[in-house]
Amino acid sequence: MAQSSADSTLARLSQGTMPGRLKAQVRHLSKPRFIELLELIIQEFEYFLKAINLINNQSLETLLEELLEAFTLKIGQILQADRTTIFIVDEENQELWSKIAQGAGEKAVEIRIPMGKGIAGYVAETRKTLNIPSAYDDPRFNRATDEETGYHTKNILCMPIFSDGVNVVAVVQLLNKIGGNRFTLQDEKEFESFARSIGVLLESCNSFYTAARTQKGLNALLNAISSLEQSLELEVTLQSVMAEARKLMQADRSTLWLMDGNQLWSKVQSADGTELMELRQANDKDSIVGYVASTGETLNIPDAYKDSRFNRSADERTGYRTHSILCMPVFNSSGKIMGVTQLINKMQGAFTRSDESFMRAFNTQAGIALENAQLFENVLVEKQYQKDILQSLSDAVISTDMGGRIVTINETALSLLGCPMDESVIVEGESLEALQKTWEEKLIGRLLWEVVPIENLRSRLADSLEFGTHQYVPEQTLQVALTTVKDQLVMLVPAEIRRKSSTFIPREHDDTNQTYYLWGQRSDAINAYENVHHLEHSINLTVNPLTDPGGGVRGGLVVLEDISQEKRMKTTLYRYMTPSVADQVMALGEDSLMVGKRRDVTVLFSDIRGYTTLTERLEASQVVSMLNEYFETMVEAVFNHQGTLDKFIGDALMAVFGAPLPLENHGWSAVEAALDMRERLVHFNRSRQANSQPKINIGIGLSSGEVVSGNIGSRRKMEYTVIGDGVNLSSRLEGVTKQYGCDIVMSEHTYARCRDLVWVRELDLTRVKGKTKPVKIYELIGSRQNHQLDQATQDFLDLYKQARKAYTSQKFTRALDLFTRAKVMRPQDKAVSVHIARIHSYLENPPPADWDGVYVMTTK
Repeated sequence: MAQSSADSTLARLSQGTMPGRLKAQVRHLSKPRFIELLELIIQEFEYFLKAINLINNQSLETLLEELLEAFTLKIGQILQADRTTIFIVDEENQELWSKIAQGAGEKAVEIRIPMGKGIAGYVAETRKTLNIPSAYDDPRFNRATDEETGYHTKNILCMPIFSDGVNVVAVVQLLNKIGGNRFTLQDEKEFESFARSIGVLLESCNSFYTAARTQKGLNALLNAISSLEQSLELEVTLQSVMAEARKLMQADRSTLWLMDGNQLWSKVQSADGTELMELRQANDKDSIVGYVASTGETLNIPDAYKDSRFNRSADERTGYRTHSILCMPVFNSSGKIMGVTQLINKMQGAFTRSDESFMRAFNTQAGIALENAQLFENVLVEKQYQKDILQSLSDAVISTDMGGRIVTINETALSLLGCPMDESVIVEGESLEALQKTWEEKLIGRLLWEVVPIENLRSRLADSLEFGTHQYVPEQTLQVALTTVKDQLVMLVPAEIRRKSSTFIPREHDDTNQTYYLWGQRSDAINAYENVHHLEHSINLTVNPLTDPGGGVRGGLVVLEDISQEKRMKTTLYRYMTPSVADQVMALGEDSLMVGKRRDVTVLFSDIRGYTTLTERLEASQVVSMLNEYFETMVEAVFNHQGTLDKFIGDALMAVFGAPLPLENHGWSAVEAALDMRERLVHFNRSRQANSQPKINIGIGLSSGEVVSGNIGSRRKMEYTVIGDGVNLSSRLEGVTKQYGCDIVMSEHTYARCRDLVWVRELDLTRVKGKTKPVKIYELIGSRQNHQLDQATQDFLDLYKQARKAYTSQKFTRALDLFTRAKVMRPQDKAVSVHIARIHSYLENPPPADWDGVYVMTTK
């Protein structure tokens, strides 16, 4: 009675809609009535607490099953049925479910029937009682169960259980009336006498079960969130997500797949549980997880084997049986799909809409946790990446804080300051790694300008830190010193740099009053040490600010490019080749010049004709001026076509094409250079003639072949050059130009490399002095691209070619006639005159029958 009063009291109190109404009601109560109200509210809250305790009770699910089992047993006894089953209505999934014991001591099996299917489904849907005297005569009865179990169903009584007279909460199904009779109308009425009470109890119990399940789900979700927040490691987070999702959804298995381009990947425990195995599959719509990842849709599959996207091969291989699947997308904070959760085999029935709702909330939290884990992993990867880059840089790199103190320093910077990078200078018993670590520890935290004594470095860094300026200062000088203190190699920074002609004065004579700062620390000054080793470097200095995402300066970055060796090499190389070629050679390292290599090249020799006669009437200064002007333009022609100046030999010039850097068609490059030199000589002579100076003529020889290239000489004087037959032949061909009256002669080896690009005239098949093998030589007429032959020239060359053919065939009379006609066309052509003179000689003294047309040179 008290409970009823309390119910009405709380109901009345809770229905107040206006603020302050409850306070107004209590104000006018007498003391006895106020005390009674307090007691009623206390009693009601006690009932609420009991209900909450029941909801939180982990055995509530078991209690519901026990109630169903007890009700089933008692109903069967009262109505004298051989078998009785109570099916609970699952409105959300439109199913009936019940648990049926398989046998003594075995776990009950849950069965589910779609609403409207079979006899029980029909009763649940129509809310009508079915009393079937002969089960096998009713088309709604499914005989499969009898055939499977061997049981024979004769008659059936199936009745709905209402909670409020309207809604069906359950269906009771009774099989085979004991005694061989059928179920009667009296049985139906007898059941109706207590059916409503059972309905109320089942609905109440199911409500408690639903509330309890919701509470458990929320607790599991909170536990999952807490677990996810405890780690930023991606693999740990993956395992945490899988475990919590499995517990939350009461699933047998769970997997989280993450996107990786056009693939999905996950990590699962190996069969023995000792390690994590990585799994990968294509991100396409042909698979269940691929479909969800591609579309962002949820897939709730009650029977996996009926879905064409399910791959049975894993089940067939392992013996596992997949029934139900819930597969849902995981989004990041930007709404982009980053993965898919897959739950397999719900322990009780299929996955419901409530499961989807819980899993959606879980996936939201999982997405945030995974995104954080991935960001953290990316930060670690980026940090290691930057560290590796810093250590691999060939330049010295030092970062500082806003106060100018060193924060990081790479190995190249340590080496530049004198720290050993090999074992050769390590004190016995000390490891190289330990020494380098000691140096790093000693230098980090020091003021940069005290460790790296470069002029104006402090002001440059301060300017960069304050105003964010970027500065580049080439060719600065860095000077430090090394010595051994207490068996440890240390760095000394001289307190005052004393130089002479940019070079240290020898310290064995000048260390008496020298003061150093140990590790660059000005508070730690020491006097000069014996056996001090001095280091001097020429560097390019770069000072840049380190900025944050907002553009604010948070530190400085100083880069020291050691150009000591480069500076020396550049000075030398620029004398022999273009800056671009020199830079490429330097990029290959000094070994590209020092080490001898066999290369296929083309060598060009040029020489001034009549140089001695030309210079006899000139003053020495005029000779030097003329040669400088001449060589200036000729070397430019060599450089313009990627040639390398090998040397000057008096008035002669030697150039190489294809060394020290290979050229794809060095023969053509050399030909272009020779033609360029011919054109430049025309302009050079115009200038000289305008100044009443004599004209200059030159001869050029070209030949291609294998040579040996490298630095050749003595310790006192070395130079890069090439040696070999190709060099000697080019030199001979340059001299041959005089005999044939040509300015450019090339060997057959060069002609073969560019025959389709040039106009030539075969001069001879000759054996130069000092060689046994004959070689064809050609006059270079011009480039086919830039030079078109006129008809007169073409006629002359055709006639000359016929004459040469008759000559080499020992048809000397015919050859003489042809060459005579050619001389009429070009009376001054020296090559024609040479052949006419030889033919007259051969007509008087014929060569041997096996003569091959070779002419042997007797002079260089």
